[in-house]
Amino acid sequence: MTFRLSADTEGFFKIFDDQDSGNICFGTEKDGERYFVKFAGAPAEAYGGTPREAVERLQSALPVYEALCHRSLIEFVKAEEVGGGFAMVFRWVEGDCMGRMYPESHRRFMELPVEEKLQVYGDILDFLEYVAQEGYVTVDFYDGSILYDFVTHKTTVCDIDFFRKQPCVNDMGRMWGSSRFQAPEEFRLGDRIDEITNVYTAGAFAFALFGAYSRTAEKWILSEELFRVVTRATADERSGRQQSIRQLKTEWEECLDETKRNNSRQ
Repeated sequence: MTFRLSADTEGFFKIFDDQDSGNICFGTEKDGERYFVKFAGAPAEAYGGTPREAVERLQSALPVYEALCHRSLIEFVKAEEVGGGFAMVFRWVEGDCMGRMYPESHRRFMELPVEEKLQVYGDILDFLEYVAQEGYVTVDFYDGSILYDFVTHKTTVCDIDFFRKQPCVNDMGRMWGSSRFQAPEEFRLGDRIDEITNVYTAGAFAFALFGAYSRTAEKWILSEELFRVVTRATADERSGRQQSIRQLKTEWEECLDETKRNNSRQ
């Protein structure tokens, strides 16, 4: 099917116009199929840059979406220049956002049963492992990047705009992202940004899901062994972390299996 944004759409059923990325995002429909569109090139109230800068930034994300394809990643359809700007089109997905910028959605997400949160975290680890295998590193990957469908129980990563191809160094000083999910090297100009950086991000996701964003043992709801695994992942010193997502994932799964075995004996 050929999808032409300018001619074939049947109106918008959802609009997100408060994005600090400079993009205006919306849901639209064609022939009964729903799509999610990111458009850059129009003034956006929450954005401090120019429309041209927003267009260039969105265009720079295109190779990332063309290169990465994973079961948990929103499905890219096409990109086109339209209306004096640039648009990227994706398959629409249902889901509530984990991000704290959407309070009601975030509340529902955080009230998920532990087993469903474990599934979400497993999906995040699988995705991060795939990203590393493809030679990319995540940038600006945080709770606002995660959707969860309460009906199908599917996790979706909805935003990889700032992901970079390896090798990558910090060329900004303070890189894009939420500080709760950023490793120390993402604040230091010239530091290497790599899979070990993403190990830190993965550990931060665990604390968000199972510790209410706190990194204290008092808030942690899983086993002490799992707490130690993710505490190591979020070590300030890179050498103190697991050295790959695969290593983190293996340690997490082994401790989780042991916890389940111990619980079944009780």
